[in-house]
Amino acid sequence: MAEEEDPVLDEATTEALTQPVDNPSWRRVKLARHPKRPHSRDYIQGLITSFEELHGDRYFGDDPSIMGGMGFFGGKPVMIIAQQKGRDTKEKLLRNFGMPKPEGYRKALRLMRLAAKFHRPIITLIDTPGAYPGIDAEERGQAEAIAYNLREMSRLSSPIVAFVIGEGGSGGALGIGVANRVYMLENAYYSVISPESCAAIIYRDSGKAPEAAAALRMTAADLLEMKLIDGIVPEPAEGAHLDPDAAIASLGETLRRALDELSGMRAETVIEQRYNKYRQMGNFFSEVLL
Repeated sequence: MAEEEDPVLDEATTEALTQPVDNPSWRRVKLARHPKRPHSRDYIQGLITSFEELHGDRYFGDDPSIMGGMGFFGGKPVMIIAQQKGRDTKEKLLRNFGMPKPEGYRKALRLMRLAAKFHRPIITLIDTPGAYPGIDAEERGQAEAIAYNLREMSRLSSPIVAFVIGEGGSGGALGIGVANRVYMLENAYYSVISPESCAAIIYRDSGKAPEAAAALRMTAADLLEMKLIDGIVPEPAEGAHLDPDAAIASLGETLRRALDELSGMRAETVIEQRYNKYRQMGNFFSEVLL
């Protein structure tokens, strides 16, 4: 009988954990991209009961890289919208490696409006290297779809809780990330650009991605310090991929607390709180200077 593979010694884990101690940012980027890391579907299966997936944007078609639907969390109805990368080659191609097209963002907004109509909280799971930059996506209005989501999400009357569970790449992540509460898993990252692309632009060398990752300050600890997120979801030691059930339970506990905090708010207060949250980002002055 063959011995079971030790998950701690798989190649991707070893590569991530042997990054230099003085560059924890790049180490977390590698863990966020780990091929065995729990994906959105795993969190939905572990936390949401009676999940019914809904499809289509009612304009062009369905984008499998964004999945969403109604279900129950803790016995209460919710709408959950998530970016899904895919596990094997067939599913990765189907999900376009987690890079949504315009119809994906339009589907997400359609489901959010449906949730607001029935006064259901909205949960989003962010895990994308970025929105798909292909010609077909650009022809169908990729930038417009994301920008429209940003505006409309800021106005929704339902409370929104967002989690960055792996990669949080640029506008592709922000297109479903305007929320009352934004959390990141301990080894996730959230950035305006990938380390490789940043290094190619700034250093003219994509091989300097580790240096770019440190300069971008893209880790959960960095973003919490800058007050760009509301909290960090703890992961099992050495990464969520080594104990997916524990990671799912940890996210569920954070989600439960967030929904409890938001459930008592009136619709007007939910909108105002979300608006003020984003207005304060990037404000480094405590008083007006005359």
